[in-house]
Amino acid sequence: MISENAQKESQRIQVLIKNEIFAMFRKRQIRLLVRKYHSNLIFLLDTVIENQNFKELKTNRLSQLIEQLIEVLDEMLCFIENRFTYYLSMDERVPITYLIVSRKELKVKLTKLKALAAKNENDKEKIQIVIDAFTESIESKTQNKVTFRQIRYERDLLKALINQDYNPKGETIFGTADQILIAMNFNCRKYISLIKEQILKNIDKEKESAFRLELLLLYYKDFNHLTSNEKITFDPSMENIKPILDNWFKNEIAYWEKKKELGTSVRRAKSKSIEEKVECDLSADQLGLILRAADESRLIKARSMNLVFQSIIPYLSTAFKKDLSYQSVRSKSYNAEEKDKETAIAGLEKMIKKIRSY
Repeated sequence: MISENAQKESQRIQVLIKNEIFAMFRKRQIRLLVRKYHSNLIFLLDTVIENQNFKELKTNRLSQLIEQLIEVLDEMLCFIENRFTYYLSMDERVPITYLIVSRKELKVKLTKLKALAAKNENDKEKIQIVIDAFTESIESKTQNKVTFRQIRYERDLLKALINQDYNPKGETIFGTADQILIAMNFNCRKYISLIKEQILKNIDKEKESAFRLELLLLYYKDFNHLTSNEKITFDPSMENIKPILDNWFKNEIAYWEKKKELGTSVRRAKSKSIEEKVECDLSADQLGLILRAADESRLIKARSMNLVFQSIIPYLSTAFKKDLSYQSVRSKSYNAEEKDKETAIAGLEKMIKKIRSY
């Protein structure tokens, strides 16, 4: 009879609680009533779990009945915590017996999630991070410090992940699991690092900085379309997931914009330097002879001959070579062939003749 009526009684009490609360107008009265039901249900749950230790109740039928009662009481607690969170002190530590039930429920859901992850290759790694994080929470030695808020967060997140369709949608890097985890502010360090690694891995496939920047901006646009509930969080000691990733995106975009800008400047500088060079109808060896003679005759004055070549040669080119090395031209001026001397002299005489004609 108890087994048959337990669920019906649970539904009746839930309706009763709702009617009582809706009949009240003062927040203080509602808060007292909600906390009264919540604490009483926890007391009943503690009592049922303690009674499991009695030998008389360890028979097969009675042990099944106790398990059923635990499930019903847990369901009623979830009802109050989900519907009337505002009136509860969610940061209070949960009683140890209530924690035992919650952890047992969490283990069952984690088993379901593992099976789901095995079938879903795209989100497998991300779901595994959630499984590892919650398993670590279950095995933690600081279980007595768990709050109602933490338990509720774990339940809601696992429920959302289990009841989701993981078929690939679109070409965005943010899959179904990402949309849930970011929406529920799953600010786990490992998960955030994984998102960054995947994005960087994808943009590294592009060779040009401009294409990398374009892809990064596309990911940032998709990221901005995702919503996140900052009233809940996985790790209260850390910043919310959206601001962390938003700041990272902005820094990466600024870096690639600067790199693209520098690359463009270098290309422009190269093309400009080639266009602005003065082409000389002499070879590099012949130019070297003329500049050496100009320096040694003090027609051109500088601190050193090296500075003369360094200051002039970068702005000159020949018909055969666009970029001349001033070190190479200077060294060749000391080993000139007779033919180069004659050509250099002929060039200077041509200039002399031209000056005389003015």
